[in-house]
Amino acid sequence: MTIAEAVSDKLLQINAIKLSPQKPFTWASGLKSPIYCDNRIVLSHPEIRSFVIEQFAQLSKEMPVFDAVAGVATAGIPHGALLADRLKLPFIYVRSKPKAHGRQNQIEGKLEAGQRVLVIEDLISTGSSCLQAVDCLREAKAEVAAVLAIFTYGFDKARMAFEEANCQMATLSNYEALIQQATAQSYISPDHRSTLQAWRLDPKAWSEQH
Repeated sequence: MTIAEAVSDKLLQINAIKLSPQKPFTWASGLKSPIYCDNRIVLSHPEIRSFVIEQFAQLSKEMPVFDAVAGVATAGIPHGALLADRLKLPFIYVRSKPKAHGRQNQIEGKLEAGQRVLVIEDLISTGSSCLQAVDCLREAKAEVAAVLAIFTYGFDKARMAFEEANCQMATLSNYEALIQQATAQSYISPDHRSTLQAWRLDPKAWSEQH
């Protein structure tokens, strides 16, 4: 079993990822989807939480050199903080927008100009929220080494967005590994596999049909 499959297996075990092709979920955007991902649930399972952080630590060795870790608010904050602690590195986090009061910070923590930062996110969907954090760090004169996330849906839109931003991105697991594990565990029937693949290729069209 690959690391991507092992991570997917654990996410399925704790229902951090749920698949329901027959009764789709409705996302905040209004889109219908056969998958719902909430990696915050990982935090409530110590063994799996430790496994995820260890895999982040191992994957980070393959990234360009960095000397600080940043979490993307809100879901990337705890995973980023745990990884920073594991690596004994400074930690900061990036808000989606500046605070409305106090010092009106968007970046919380001490960030030095020229500091090389590894950005941690829990989930890559379109990549927009994560890349907003990347832009914010770059505007603060930091160098973004790479972005790491637990899971990605594998949308072409996200891949192209990271390429256009000239930002390296890697994840512990992905949609293909998830479908592979879900099929192997009989979590879904083989008949549902094509439905799930169709959603990933065109989520909007799939939503309109359901």
